[in-house]
Amino acid sequence: MTLIQALILGIVQGLTEFLPVSSSAHLVLVPFLLNWKLDPTQAFVFDVLVQLGTLVAVIAYFWKDLLAVLKAWTAGIRSRQPFAEAESRLGWFVILATIPAGLAGLLLKDKVEAAFSNPMLTALMLFITAILLTLSEVLSKKTRETSELTWLDSLIIGAFQAVSIFPGISRSGATISGGLFRGLKRQDAARFSFLLAIPIMTAAGVLALKDLLAVPGLASFLPVVLIGFVASGLIGYFVIRWFLNFLKTKSLLPFALYCALLAVAVLLILGVR
Repeated sequence: MTLIQALILGIVQGLTEFLPVSSSAHLVLVPFLLNWKLDPTQAFVFDVLVQLGTLVAVIAYFWKDLLAVLKAWTAGIRSRQPFAEAESRLGWFVILATIPAGLAGLLLKDKVEAAFSNPMLTALMLFITAILLTLSEVLSKKTRETSELTWLDSLIIGAFQAVSIFPGISRSGATISGGLFRGLKRQDAARFSFLLAIPIMTAAGVLALKDLLAVPGLASFLPVVLIGFVASGLIGYFVIRWFLNFLKTKSLLPFALYCALLAVAVLLILGVR
């Protein structure tokens, strides 16, 4: 992987991680569409580690929310009333909703890694993202706020996140859809989705560090990872701000249409090739 390729993929990651279009799909499909011949092991490790850039972006954007949640969470434990405050409950709900995806990632790691080299499977998964976004927009009530979340809501949204470990099923799209199905307003569903990204992306990055040490030519590969990391973080921060403003008045249907059209385009190119 060259530095230019890493820069392009870092920008792609930053643009697509928080939009409901599947960043993992784009990290698979951009090299496919541009006919890049990347080492599969390097590509998978890069794809996981470059997410740490967008992890920094979401922490930087929500640092006040995170600080409030952490203070309320620790205060609730000290007072032996862990669920008394809304922000404390939110912290517990993020932990609970992370468990399904964490278990799925550990149990299906090899299958997920293989999927990152399968453009056809990725395209088919994009159709699933399009269906989820459409159904959640059409069927949801969008009346509840984050402060009204329950244990059941968290588990269901966490199950949606577990499905999204495969490239093509957008993590943000799946979790926002899960929130909408539970009646959350779009912005509240997106806020919970972004907070939910922090533990799962952290865990995935830590696990990928072990794989990074096994990459041949590690010294030359580190600058590649670094440039992707910086690009994804900078772009991701501004995408979060734009997307939350977008959701104040707009629906997710344009993103559903985009996912469907991209999937069709990839399948057509596969047929031609």
